[in-house]
Amino acid sequence: MHRDGRDHWQWSLPIGIALLAVILQWSVGAEWLRLDREHFLTEPWRLLGAHFVHLGWVHLGLNLAGLALLWALLGDTLRSVWWALGVVVLALGVSAGLLWCSPGVGWYVGFSGVLHGLFAAGAVANLQRMTTLALAVLGILFVKLAAEWMGEGDPLAAAWINGAVIVDAHLYGVIVGLVYGAILLALAMRSSTGRGSPPSP
Repeated sequence: MHRDGRDHWQWSLPIGIALLAVILQWSVGAEWLRLDREHFLTEPWRLLGAHFVHLGWVHLGLNLAGLALLWALLGDTLRSVWWALGVVVLALGVSAGLLWCSPGVGWYVGFSGVLHGLFAAGAVANLQRMTTLALAVLGILFVKLAAEWMGEGDPLAAAWINGAVIVDAHLYGVIVGLVYGAILLALAMRSSTGRGSPPSP
């Protein structure tokens, strides 16, 4: 973890995600890549692709705004490779959770599950060095999840995106993100103990 400017490509990942999502939204739309139970075995790329397509431009814009906020807060605290790996791990984890633990969800698109997981992972990975910010991020995540579950989703967001908010995806993202962040934190602590220098996963 670092804030010393060594990773000059720090914003390349969110910019790449944004460009990919915009191109997919403009060209193929959600139907061709959405995660559903009928096609995921014969078209396994949907397990990843579904997280980069959206219900519409407003849905996409909200997720990209959240991604920009994440990077402004925590983007330079982990190397780009760990963030990129996290996106893949979280996308697969959210897809698996929806397919096997949420039978009531017929199909899914959107980056919000992965985004929730990235916030959780970044916060946990930084618990040792940025405790106040990390705890604040985790607290907001848990309050948001609780409010969504008790309110059966977010009706305002649902109106904006013209579709249901899949709260299960947010939950699975946070769970996988907590595990991934804990692994990164353990690696950082091990690195710090072994070399006597600040952790730098």
